[in-house]
Amino acid sequence: MKETDFEKVVAAPAELLEQVTEKTTALEKELISKKPFAVAKEYWNNLGPGLTTGAADDDPSGIATYSQAGAQYGLQLIWLSLFTFPLMAFVQEMCARIGMVSGKGLAANIRRHYSNTLLYIATFFLVAANIFNIGADLGAMAQGARLLAPSLNVATLVVGFGVIILLLQIFTTYARYAKYLKYLALTLLSYVVSALFVHMNWGDVFHHTFIPSLTFSKGQLFLICAVLGTTISPYLFFWQTSQEVEEEILKGETTVKERQSSVHPRDIKTMRTDVWSGMFVSNVVMFFIIAACAATLYVNHITNISSAADAALALKPFAGNFAYVLFAVGIISTGMLAIPVLAGSSSYAVSESMGWKFGLYRKLKNAYAFYGVIILAMMVGIGLNFIGLDPIKALIYSAVGNGLVAPIILFFIVKLSSNKGIMGKYTNKSYITLIGWLVTALMTVAGIAAIVSLFL
Repeated sequence: MKETDFEKVVAAPAELLEQVTEKTTALEKELISKKPFAVAKEYWNNLGPGLTTGAADDDPSGIATYSQAGAQYGLQLIWLSLFTFPLMAFVQEMCARIGMVSGKGLAANIRRHYSNTLLYIATFFLVAANIFNIGADLGAMAQGARLLAPSLNVATLVVGFGVIILLLQIFTTYARYAKYLKYLALTLLSYVVSALFVHMNWGDVFHHTFIPSLTFSKGQLFLICAVLGTTISPYLFFWQTSQEVEEEILKGETTVKERQSSVHPRDIKTMRTDVWSGMFVSNVVMFFIIAACAATLYVNHITNISSAADAALALKPFAGNFAYVLFAVGIISTGMLAIPVLAGSSSYAVSESMGWKFGLYRKLKNAYAFYGVIILAMMVGIGLNFIGLDPIKALIYSAVGNGLVAPIILFFIVKLSSNKGIMGKYTNKSYITLIGWLVTALMTVAGIAAIVSLFL
C-alpha cells in the first residue's frame, strides 16, 4: 500500500467523525430551536375541559358584572380577580378529580352516596338559574351583534344564535365539539387586547390588585356577591366533572370500571395543569375588563352599565373603534362558548339525578331525555327574550339561584373528594379540604347576602 493510500485510510475515520459531529451539532441546534414549539404544542394538547370550563365562566353575563364593577367602583374591586383565582382552581380541581377517579359525574356520585332529596332541590335551582342565564346571554349576544351591524333584528339574532348553538350540541360529535369549544376559548384574548388600547396607570392597577379596597356600601357588597356568584358557579362544577368522564370515554374507556382503573398520577398532573390554566385565563379576563372600564368609564363618570353591550358602547369614545369591535366580538364568542356549557350542565345534573342515559358522546336517538333537557333549556332561554324580561332581572334571578345552590353542591364536592372509599389514594390533601370548606362558607355568606339585599 502506498503511503498516500495509507494516510487516506487513517484519515477516513477522523473525517467521518468530523462529519458526524457536524451533523449532530446541527441536529441539536435544530432540536433546541424547535423545543419551545414542541413544549407549547404539548401544553396546548394537554388543555381541555379545564380550559373550556374556565373560559365559559366569562360569559356575557359575567362580562356585564365585571364591567359594572369597573364602571361603578373603578379599581376598588379588581383585587377580586386575584382573590377568586385559587378558590376557583381548587374547587374545579376537586370536581375534575371526582370525575376521573369515580368514572361518574357529580350528580351521579351525589345520588349514589348522599341525599337524593337535597340533590333534586339543588338540581331544580341549578336548572332555573342556568335558564335565566341562557336567556340573558342570548340577549347580550344579539345586542353585541347589533353593535357591529345595527340593521340586524334582535329577535332574529336571538333565535338564530339559539338554534345554531342547539344544533351544534345535538349533531356534532363530542370530539369535534370539544375542539370547537377549546379554540373558541382563545377569543377571550380579545378582552386583553382591547384593554391594552386603553391608557392606564399600571402602578395604580397593581396596587389595587394586591391591596383590597372596600367601602362596605350596600351596592358594593352586592356587586362582590355577584362577582363571586358568577365566578364560582354551580354549573361549572357539574360541567367540569362530566367533561372529565367524557374525555375518558373518548379514549375508549366506556365502562365505569375501566375509567376507575385507568387513572394514573400523570393523568392527575395533566388535569391539574389544565384546570389551573383555565381558571387563570378566566381571572385574567376579569382583571382586564375591570381595569379597562375603570380607566375609561369610571374616570368619566359613566357608571350606569347594565349589559356587556352597554360597556362596549361606552368604551368606544375612550378606547377607540378597534377596542370597541373587539369587545363586541368577545360578547358573541363568549356566548357561543358559555351557553352550551349552561345547557349541558343542566342536562348532566338532571339526567344523572334521574338515572337516565346521558353524555354528549351519545347520539340523539340513544339519549332522548338527555338532549331533551338541553332542548328545553335552550327553548325557554330563547323564550325569555320575548316576554319582556329585563336582562338585569334575569342576572339577579340567576345570582339568587346560584346563591342557593352553590353551598349545597360545594358541601358534596368537599365530602366526595375527601372520601377515601370513593377517591382512594387520590383523596384531598388536608389543606385542600380546608380550602374547600372555606370556599363553602364564603359562598354561603355571599348567597345569603345576595338574597337578603334584594329585600332591603
